[in-house]
Amino acid sequence: MAAGGSKSSSGGSGGIFKFVLGFLFAFVVLFFGVWMYLRFGNPPVATADQPFPYEAKIVHIALHARIRRDMQQPPFGVSEDVYETGAMAYKMHCAVCHGTPGKSADIAQLMFPHAPQLWTKHHHGKVVGVSDDPPGSTYWKINNGIRLTGMPSFKGILTEDQMWDVALLLQHSNEQLPDPVMGMLKGQ
Repeated sequence: MAAGGSKSSSGGSGGIFKFVLGFLFAFVVLFFGVWMYLRFGNPPVATADQPFPYEAKIVHIALHARIRRDMQQPPFGVSEDVYETGAMAYKMHCAVCHGTPGKSADIAQLMFPHAPQLWTKHHHGKVVGVSDDPPGSTYWKINNGIRLTGMPSFKGILTEDQMWDVALLLQHSNEQLPDPVMGMLKGQ
């Protein structure tokens, strides 16, 4: 019996060794298979391609976590001057992809993911564009850009104040803005 017990304990460690070896083999095969797919397959890299399953969800989880971690509060409040400066910067740098009040940007539909139209009302509630997001979240996106989208970083292109002006303008896009601001945005 002692010999049988000794045999089973030695067989147990052999079982663990086989399990670890099998796990490592499976990992190598999986890694090699993914590499072969990316190297010789047809992964979705064109904007017209169908995305990977859960691609948007996975990216958004990381994006939202990063924004929550790094988000700042605006250094100043809203005023007509803030809206006007934000409208000038928005019209010059953002409108081509994100549209203006009453006019969607045609180029947005050719991008993957589609650039959100920041002056369009959502299907639910009174939310327009990113008006339900804190201005610090919008500022973060303007300042840092978003990888694997068409959203560039405007750091070095816009000043800190201009980025905050745009973020504060967009936070209030669901409200009636002053006529001169609306005129600037619509190109009047």
